[in-house]
Amino acid sequence: MKLLFAAFALVCSNYIAAQTVNPTLIEVRTGRDSGGLSKSPVVQRAIILSPSVPSDTALLFYRGWSGIANIKSENDWQRNLNFLKNNTGLFSEAGISLVVMDCPSDENSVGAGNMPLGCSDDYRSSKKHFEDVRKIIAILKEKHGITKFYVMGHSYGTVSSKWLAKNLGSELNGSIHSASQTVATRNRAFAYSMETFDMSAIKAPVLNIHHADDQCAYTPYSTVVAYSTKNLITVKGGVPNGDVCGGGHFHSFEGREELASRAIIKWIKTGQVEELIGN
Repeated sequence: MKLLFAAFALVCSNYIAAQTVNPTLIEVRTGRDSGGLSKSPVVQRAIILSPSVPSDTALLFYRGWSGIANIKSENDWQRNLNFLKNNTGLFSEAGISLVVMDCPSDENSVGAGNMPLGCSDDYRSSKKHFEDVRKIIAILKEKHGITKFYVMGHSYGTVSSKWLAKNLGSELNGSIHSASQTVATRNRAFAYSMETFDMSAIKAPVLNIHHADDQCAYTPYSTVVAYSTKNLITVKGGVPNGDVCGGGHFHSFEGREELASRAIIKWIKTGQVEELIGN
């Protein structure tokens, strides 16, 4: 009987983690134009995954490398959610609206080898960036009833989550930085601002989450430990599959995705930090 109950509980858990949500495309003009002789309005896009229960909380998510979501329709959400993609039901059940964020249309080009052609540190640290995000926040308030806002970045996406947390200040209820990139790329065009970023400049609550054995050269665990102050979730164990800086491996919590998602939700809902998850 105990084995039967355990199996039933596992099935229910998997169902909750994988259940679908209602995605809606959000598109707003930034007030800028792009192009040469034939100019077009620059738009900021996002996708909101509306929970199955009433929600007053939104988690604005910035993906890892290339850092550009390239959103064209509401169906582009899953490929841009990194390790959260199979656990959207957990956020839905908790009444948290996941919001997949893109770079604005004048910054969202990607070239050969998945190399971003825009949305570098220069934009992410700029006034334009947080003003663009403010326009999405306004839509979420007016049309979706959201009153609490958190921002989260994974890997290279933490360039946005950290700068937005600093520049938006008390407009955010908190920020989450997952597998933070703290070492610049080899050409130093991306994440260079993270090497000297002052985490104490962020005034709203901060959560850091990082795998103790992250093998990506750009996201060393030791750097995050050094600046974390009782706000670090350390992930252990899991599956070291594929690219050490990619969408699996320890870097993206493969095999620990659900535990990481639950710990993030717990912090958003209660402010409590699970200091260690996994083995």
